[in-house]
Amino acid sequence: MAEKLQILIYGYGNPGRQDDGLGNHFVEKVKAWAEEKGLSNLSFDSNYQLNIEDAAEISDKDIVIFVDASIEDIESFELEEITPDAKVEFSMHAVSASYVVHLCRDIYQKSPKSFLLHVKGYEWEFMEGMTAKALKNFEKAFGYIKPMLLNPQKLLDY
Repeated sequence: MAEKLQILIYGYGNPGRQDDGLGNHFVEKVKAWAEEKGLSNLSFDSNYQLNIEDAAEISDKDIVIFVDASIEDIESFELEEITPDAKVEFSMHAVSASYVVHLCRDIYQKSPKSFLLHVKGYEWEFMEGMTAKALKNFEKAFGYIKPMLLNPQKLLDY
């Protein structure tokens, strides 16, 4: 492959609600690390929630990793491949990552390999700052993703 694979790291959540800011925190930390490593094929975005307009944002990428805090019963983090899904799950104008990928495929005829990285969170009160346990989960997730970002073929083969 002559060109480097273009990868978007897209974190979402509310940094004003404790661990809900894990996705945004992930983007900040990976961006600093990527700049330090000189990884020019990575781009970054973050928001409070996903929107239908994000289909355009991912349409020119080869790989997309959405990152969000999770309240689910998982150990520390989980990486799952996203299957495009036409089911609309609106919540205050937000949509699911699978719906964004579905729209990208339908509107732009593009299907980037897409993942959702769930990072386990614990507290969701209206205050800034994440819990120590959530930050440990962030560190584990970050350590897991770094080798894949250095060798994106691992993500394609995932």
